[in-house]
Amino acid sequence: DTSLTEVNSFSPSMPISPSSMINQYKFEDEPELRDLFITVDDPESHITAIETFITYRVVTKTSRGEFDSSEYEVRRRYQDFLWLKSKLEEAHPTLIIPPLPEKFIMKGMVERFSDEFIETRRKALHKFLNRIADHPTLTFNEDFKIFLTAQAWELSSHKKQGPSLLSRMGQTVRAVASSVRGVKNRPEMFTEMNDYMETFSQKINVLDKIAHRIYKEEREYFNEMKEYGPIHTLWSASEEDIADSLKGVASCIDKCCKATEKQMAGLSENLLPILHEYVLYSEILMGVLKRRDQIQGELDSKVDALANKKTEKDLFSEEIGKLEDKVECANNALKADWDRWKQNMQCDMRSTFTNVAENNLRYYEECLATWESFLASQTVDLHVEEDSEDRP
Repeated sequence: DTSLTEVNSFSPSMPISPSSMINQYKFEDEPELRDLFITVDDPESHITAIETFITYRVVTKTSRGEFDSSEYEVRRRYQDFLWLKSKLEEAHPTLIIPPLPEKFIMKGMVERFSDEFIETRRKALHKFLNRIADHPTLTFNEDFKIFLTAQAWELSSHKKQGPSLLSRMGQTVRAVASSVRGVKNRPEMFTEMNDYMETFSQKINVLDKIAHRIYKEEREYFNEMKEYGPIHTLWSASEEDIADSLKGVASCIDKCCKATEKQMAGLSENLLPILHEYVLYSEILMGVLKRRDQIQGELDSKVDALANKKTEKDLFSEEIGKLEDKVECANNALKADWDRWKQNMQCDMRSTFTNVAENNLRYYEECLATWESFLASQTVDLHVEEDSEDRP
C-alpha cells in the first residue's frame, strides 16, 4: 500500500514537542558540515511606467574556495529565481529541482503585493535557495553561484548567453518525438516510482484542498466570534442582575478569539505552505520521470534502427554506446535523488502533522480552560447567593 510517509506508527518514546521532534532528524554536527548559508529578506517594491515588481535581498555567506569572497549581497526579483530554476532543470534534467511558488497567488487567499503575500513568497524563495544549497549536486552548479554573487547587470548579461533558438527547438523536437514513441524497456524501479507518484499526487492534492477548506472555515468562525463578544458587553449594560455573567461570557469569547487567531496563523504558516510545496513537488517529479523516459526512448529508437539496419551499423553502435551511458547516468542520478527526496518528504510530513496535532491540542485545551474557569466562578457565585438567602 503506497502511503504518504510509509513509516511506523508513533511510538511512546517519540518526542512530544514540535521543536524536539524536528531536531530528532538533524545531525548534531550539521552546522560544521555546512559551508554555504543563504538568507532571503528585505523585500522592496519597485514601480516603473511599465510594471510594478518586488525585489528581495539575497545574502550569502560561505567558506568555499571557489567563491572570491566570503560574503555577498545582491537583490533579485521573482523572474531571476525562475531563470535559475530553468537553468538547473536544463543542466540536471533527471534531478529533483525544488519548486518555486507560483507567479500569482491562488484566488481567495491573499492579494498580490499585500504584506502577507510578499512575506509568504519571501519564505518560499528562502526555502528554495536553501534546498538547492543543501543538495549535494545542485549546490555546485555554476549558474547557482552566479545567481548568488553577480550584480544585476552581470546577471542580465549572463542570461543572454543561453542556448540558441535552434538548439532549444532541437531539444523540444527530440523530447516530443521520444515521448510519442513511448518506452519499451523501462526498468521496474521507475515504473514503481511512477505509480507511487500518481498515488502521492492524488493524496497530497486532496490534503491540500482539505487544509484550505479548514482554514477558510476557521476564518469564518473567527469573524463571527469577533462580533459575538461585543454583543454580550452591550447586553450587560441593560441587564443589571446578570451584568457580571454577561461580561464574563464576553471575556471568554475574546480569549477564544485570540486563541483562534493564533491557531489560524499556525495553519497558514506551517501546514498550508508545506502541503502546497509538495503539490508542486509531485508535478516536478512527474516531469523528471518523463524526462528520464525520454532519454530511454531515444536509446530504444536507436536500438530499433540498428536492428532494422536502416543506417551505418558502426555509426549507430557508437551513438547507442553514448546513449547507454546517458541513460545509466540519468538512472543513477534519479535513484539517488529519489531516496533523498523521499526521506526529506517523510520527515517534513511527520513534523508538519505532529506540529498541527500539538497546536490543536493546545488550542482546545486553552479554550476549554477558559470556559471551565468561567463556569467555576459562576458556580461559586451561585452558592454564595444561596447561602445568603438561607440566612435568617
